[in-house]
Amino acid sequence: MPYGPARKKGTFAVAALVSLVPAIDLTALNQAVPHLSADLGPTATQILWIADAYGFALAGLLVTMGAVGDRIGHRRLLLIGTALFAAASAVTAYAPSAELLIAARALLGVAGATLMPSALSLVRRVFTEPKERTAAVGAFFGLGAFAVGLGPVLGGALLDRFWWGSVFLINVPLMLVALVAGAIVLPESRGLRTGWPDLPGVPLSIAGVLGVVYAVKETAAHGADEPRVWFAAVAGVLAPAAFAVRQARAAEPLIDVRLFRRAAFSGAVLTNMCAMFALVAQSLIFSLFFQLALGWDPLKAGLAGLPGAAGAMIGGAALAPPLIGLAGRARVVALGLAVSAGGYTLFLTVGLGTGYPAMLPAMLLSGLGMGMAMTVTGDTVLASVPKERTGSASAISETATELGGALGMAVLGSVLTAVYRDALELPAGTPAPAADAARDSLAGALEAGAALPERLGARVAAAARDAFVAGMHSALLCAAVLAAVVAVFSLVTLRHVPKVIEEEPEPEPVAAR
Repeated sequence: MPYGPARKKGTFAVAALVSLVPAIDLTALNQAVPHLSADLGPTATQILWIADAYGFALAGLLVTMGAVGDRIGHRRLLLIGTALFAAASAVTAYAPSAELLIAARALLGVAGATLMPSALSLVRRVFTEPKERTAAVGAFFGLGAFAVGLGPVLGGALLDRFWWGSVFLINVPLMLVALVAGAIVLPESRGLRTGWPDLPGVPLSIAGVLGVVYAVKETAAHGADEPRVWFAAVAGVLAPAAFAVRQARAAEPLIDVRLFRRAAFSGAVLTNMCAMFALVAQSLIFSLFFQLALGWDPLKAGLAGLPGAAGAMIGGAALAPPLIGLAGRARVVALGLAVSAGGYTLFLTVGLGTGYPAMLPAMLLSGLGMGMAMTVTGDTVLASVPKERTGSASAISETATELGGALGMAVLGSVLTAVYRDALELPAGTPAPAADAARDSLAGALEAGAALPERLGARVAAAARDAFVAGMHSALLCAAVLAAVVAVFSLVTLRHVPKVIEEEPEPEPVAAR
């Protein structure tokens, strides 16, 4: 059924808000860790779980929640998730111990897994005209990219005035606004009037995603020597294989594996994953560069990163939709990735003495290009499946994005670390403990240097900063090469996808065998 302008605008506003809040919260957490560590005194392992519990729960449950939303209705699931996210945020803000904080963060991840698939499905539900839908999806992804850049700014401003829990407590009024507004304006979107999805497939999907994410994170942080890493890696290979076999045979699958036979769907999902691989790593690397190598405070570093986020918003919301009509989807994705590769290449000219204005072209180009590419691939995923399957489809896309981000941090972070250690030339007379700390990371080098005599400490810090820039350049060069390769890949896999993707009927349910 057609929806009026007021319903469309209201639905978009609610969907955007419930997606922006988790994105802001995730990036703001990084700045809150030192403050909550001083208050709660968590162990090193607990700090890792505080950071990772949300992502693990989110990634593991996206596929399940997408399938549930396709059956019980995305309006209902989004309202439930919004209320749960608000409650979990309040618990997180006032957590009296590290253990409860970890549990609350996991609950936030469960709530977050309901939000993105449902939000995208509702946007697809009300924006039915293809060009209008593409513009709405572009604005949706553009705002999401801007939220990632806004998180450190908002987090820094709150932490300057309030305690660490404020970065979580701010979620509560925002989500309550979304809950009330959603109950009024959101349309229902129940599509599949069938039974519950394949329950035995749920643990297989969770084990597969968590196995991959955990193995990647642990390998990046501690190496691949631990038995638990190998166990997780094996689970990350076997569980998805078993899951795919089961879904092909299940009467009510969590996902319709036949979707991957569509070049538009599978090509867009894989392109999105590779784009996020480069984007997340670039964001992390420059956060470290601004705060550690240049010594900027978190608020200033957050503000410095906003041009890249603004570029992504412009590329996604303003440039991508009209360019699709002129050049086609494959060419726009390839152009976006090529522009982003050019931005990453310009980063190779950035050093410790580079003025901030000289960094702006690289930041704007990399953000602009990624915004264009990810808007088109995101819209292609939604448009290439029937409305009734958009929850599962967007969940698959989001899962691939999570995996791409985890792999990007692990692989490009490892490249940075390896080159940093190889390029580090410590001055003669550096004590062995200080040298070991300096070789571990730039943060370790700065901390060790501060404890040494002033002259020697300054030389250690300078050597570490120079080595970090060398590692940063190598990692960003890898990101540029990857973006260029994926640009060619997208030209091939998306070449037959039409500029305007018309509505398709729902596929027949997969018969049990």
